[in-house]
Amino acid sequence: MFPQHGQSVNIEKKQLPAGLYFVATPIGTARDITLRALDILASADVLAAEDTRTLRHLMQIHGVALGERPLIAYNDHNGASVRPRLLAMIAGGRSVAYASEAGTPLISDPGFQLSREALEAGLPVTSAPGPSAVVAALSVAGLPTDRFLFAGFPPAAKGARGTWLEELRTVPATLVIYESPRRVARLVTELAAAFGDREAAVCRELTKRFEEVLRGSLGTLAGTLQDRSLKGEIVIVIDRNRASETVDMEGALRTALADMSVKDAAATVAEALGLPRRKVYQAALDLAKGD
Repeated sequence: MFPQHGQSVNIEKKQLPAGLYFVATPIGTARDITLRALDILASADVLAAEDTRTLRHLMQIHGVALGERPLIAYNDHNGASVRPRLLAMIAGGRSVAYASEAGTPLISDPGFQLSREALEAGLPVTSAPGPSAVVAALSVAGLPTDRFLFAGFPPAAKGARGTWLEELRTVPATLVIYESPRRVARLVTELAAAFGDREAAVCRELTKRFEEVLRGSLGTLAGTLQDRSLKGEIVIVIDRNRASETVDMEGALRTALADMSVKDAAATVAEALGLPRRKVYQAALDLAKGD
């Protein structure tokens, strides 16, 4: 049985070795936090957070006492001044747990520089993995997940945005993009113009009460969003560039068919490229007949 709001689970409070601990936190539903994350939050000598209010509230929900331990804000605005202080604490033998405002640290949050400088200083860095909007969106989008690229937020400037779209257009992997709800309709329209009518999913408020996933072609979604005013966190997932996939598949099939039967070649290539077996088998048959 899950704990009720304010009721703690059996949290293990123990002495943590000195080091930097990146703790993933829920992207919506508070119960998505892992038991190990709660253990670390209960045990670390020092807590740092992108948003201290969010972390404090999360700890209160799960019955994790802050006590007399310091809770330090670490974000894009104060990172340069706070990093040396946190690194000095670790070097002095203390355990420091850093939590993103939501999701996994270093994914669109200010933790990267902290991680890099800790590693450069020879300090231990540990991850307590957990919720991630990228993985959550891939799970519900209904698009291939064997190869994907997280592209973050699009640039705001028109020139940089155009270059960014062109670079992503030919990537042979499923794309995952974050965007503000105020700008999502514009972005999907630009994606449809740049990428053509690929399949996509617009995921809103993942794991939260009003979770919603809009699926369809980019053109269809662009039309739908013109009449919608979305709210909440948005993740867009876009199917890969199928043109490059077809070239890869045909090349792999020709190589495989030189030594294998149609059936075996199709099975081998489908598994290697993460493609539907029926599609690859039909392509293998066509190539065999053509030869």
